[in-house]
Amino acid sequence: MSASATVANPGVSSLGGDVAPDTRHDWKRDEILTLFDLPLMDLLFQAQQVHRLWHDPNKVQLSQLISIKTGGCAEDCAYCSQASSHKEGTGLTATKLMEVERVVAAAKQAKAGGASRYCMGAAWTRPKDRDMDTLVAMVKGVRDLGMETCMTLGMLSDHQTSQLKDAGLDYYNHNVDTSEEYYGQIITTRSYQERLDTLERVRAAGINVCSGGIVGMGEAREDRAGMLKTLANLPHHPESVPINMLVAVPGTPLENVEKLDPFEFVRTIAVARIMMPKSEVRLSAGRQSMSEELQAMCFFAGASSIFYGEQLLTTPNPENNKDLALFQKLGLSAA
Repeated sequence: MSASATVANPGVSSLGGDVAPDTRHDWKRDEILTLFDLPLMDLLFQAQQVHRLWHDPNKVQLSQLISIKTGGCAEDCAYCSQASSHKEGTGLTATKLMEVERVVAAAKQAKAGGASRYCMGAAWTRPKDRDMDTLVAMVKGVRDLGMETCMTLGMLSDHQTSQLKDAGLDYYNHNVDTSEEYYGQIITTRSYQERLDTLERVRAAGINVCSGGIVGMGEAREDRAGMLKTLANLPHHPESVPINMLVAVPGTPLENVEKLDPFEFVRTIAVARIMMPKSEVRLSAGRQSMSEELQAMCFFAGASSIFYGEQLLTTPNPENNKDLALFQKLGLSAA
């Protein structure tokens, strides 16, 4: 047996010859970096073993995302075209909150196209109380279609969280984006702790948590490990963990950042799968520039969900028929 094949995986234990993931919340960064440093084939093999214990390896959950309020955001996220501080460079025009009827009609189209979860995002630091009735109506309207609902609206108050829970919101997305150490290089208008506080508030209300991050923002591998450490060491793992590849939007501070090596992206997916075995690890932004081969490797590494549809919030996504053609080649089907 080769030396590489005997590398211990701190997230996997052998029980009766089967590989069983330990649902852990006490990861150390050096353990995570040990996973990242494994030979790629060993890492993928371990990730796929974990994946098969909790997920059907030939099914992928489809989520569709819509921007219900675009641009004009007071946050200064360096990656985002919706920040008002970047509007001169990106040329993005801010819009008002969409009407409920338009959102529900778009959700109906998404369901017809195969999506099972509908995610609604607004470019806000936090929603205003005057908008809550509209947001609640959106949640109820999409749920009436038989779809799972998800929203990302920024920070929430206790009362707003309760309103969304009472409306039947299934998931709330609030990404940590990167490691706590690198966070200040990307965002200065909202603290890392405020993000964690929002996740805690959502969890306490009984809403499923969707939280992940963005890679390829100039961060080091240690920061990718740190981001996953934050997520996996939460009291409960997020039910959904979106892993985004940066889409370098012209006019944003990160428009000229060096692109992340594709194999490093695959490693990030695999490590996320091992550390959070039951979570849906979502292959999210950046798929437009990914080859079919790279996406196939991500599915093998443990990605169990994608954002589906031709548009994310403000960035392009592969056309539906391209995704379906890829699924056919790989023998995959929608979960």
